[in-house]
Amino acid sequence: MNRIIINTAAGGERISRHIYGHFSEHLGRCIYGGFWVGNDPAAAASIPHTRGIRNDAAAALRKIKIPNLRWPGGCFADEYHWKDGIGPGEERPRMINTHWGGVIEDNSFGTHEFLDLCGQLSDPSGPRCEPYICGNVGSGTVQELSQWVEYCNFDGLSPMTDLRRKNGRDTPWNARFWGVGNESWGCGGNMTPEFYADNFRRYATYVRNYGGAVPYKIACGPNTDDYNWTRVLMEKAGAFMNGLSLHYYTIPGDWERKGSAAAFNEAEWLVTMRKAYFMDELIRGHSAIMDEFDPRRRVGLIVDEWGTWFDVESGTNPGFLYQQNTLRDALVAGIHFNIFNNHAERVFMANIAQTINVLQSVLLTEGPRMILTPTYHVFDMYQVHQDALMLPLHLESESRALGFGSIPVLSASASEDENRRIHISITNIDPVKEQNLKIDPRGCTVSPSVKLSGQIITAEKMGDHNTFEKPGAVKMTDFNGASLVPGGLAVELPPMSVVTVELA
Repeated sequence: MNRIIINTAAGGERISRHIYGHFSEHLGRCIYGGFWVGNDPAAAASIPHTRGIRNDAAAALRKIKIPNLRWPGGCFADEYHWKDGIGPGEERPRMINTHWGGVIEDNSFGTHEFLDLCGQLSDPSGPRCEPYICGNVGSGTVQELSQWVEYCNFDGLSPMTDLRRKNGRDTPWNARFWGVGNESWGCGGNMTPEFYADNFRRYATYVRNYGGAVPYKIACGPNTDDYNWTRVLMEKAGAFMNGLSLHYYTIPGDWERKGSAAAFNEAEWLVTMRKAYFMDELIRGHSAIMDEFDPRRRVGLIVDEWGTWFDVESGTNPGFLYQQNTLRDALVAGIHFNIFNNHAERVFMANIAQTINVLQSVLLTEGPRMILTPTYHVFDMYQVHQDALMLPLHLESESRALGFGSIPVLSASASEDENRRIHISITNIDPVKEQNLKIDPRGCTVSPSVKLSGQIITAEKMGDHNTFEKPGAVKMTDFNGASLVPGGLAVELPPMSVVTVELA
């Protein structure tokens, strides 16, 4: 039997809207050929854009209330020198992107373009899309990062303020989120945790507070389940940080053979779901260590790279990490959001990798055409949880047997918004079986006057996905499978579905 008990009177934590953040690296066609068309005369002529940023992508992301965007990497961040990306375009030096495909990076998309992008992604009537800038620790200097913060945020007399004004921007951007290095245990320098902790303390000292933007300093956290890294960082540098990052990718195979993004069987589907559930164990394990050194939970856990990682699509550049996005990806996204929501006491931010044309994208582009992926529709569905009050729940779920154990078929999270509407989001990962669910919302009266509505994302086949020829094959539609019953709700969940039910 499947059952959810929700304690509607016990909500205490807010689900940070920043959990629904995004990540765009200088990788493949995420920036160039994705957001940015300004350096390609043919694309700029055929794709509607505003100052080089394609209008359809900006509009789609505004619709889902994108709260933040991480840039310029990723591994690219620790070989990126920000001064190469400012000033007149013809004067910007070219470089080789050694991490991703060995292509030429012309630096036409730099600090001004990125911060303009964040402005265009912001809803004028709501919170802005906040920039999350990842600084170069691996090959950069303390001075370089310090001057970048000054260039973006200072409004007084200084060389960096003068340089910013010379380049056409009078007022500061007040960028709040600053990452001090990326994956410093690997592509960001192959450092030991002790060495990085000392470096973080040094670099973070010079990420200064300039007026309207108190910096939120994010330290490089562990590689998946490296709990020793978390312990060392919290012990030696916890007092100097505001956030600690965590990276984990859902890969059904291994790093050599990850598996196909669109051609897979039921066993591969279930393995993917099992690995998606592992995020909960990671957050619990790292949070327990963080609690030892930070019992008041001042330091946020920042899951700033997560998502599915499959083999690249046939015929594409292997360094561009382009993959299709199916219903399976939508279920993985729903599982992750439920986990993040339920750990709102510690998880402050999360960033899917990546926004456009790379890994688990929400948008795919091909010249002037753009499609929304199944993952995009999950972001759209779950935006009701942004900054809402997390409602604790107890879930009893049937299990699906695997060759090495079993996994629950359901995951769920719930919240209450400022208008007292309750939203309950549920995933049913079972690829063949409908699941009947009883929901008991304790602490509130479910009377016949309650307005019940819902939305669903599902499809007929596991590998169903959207294409440029059929862009609406997988989308969000109205859900009519919930009904009021004595003591709560009864919900009929189709196989392979992500559902959100609203009580108003």
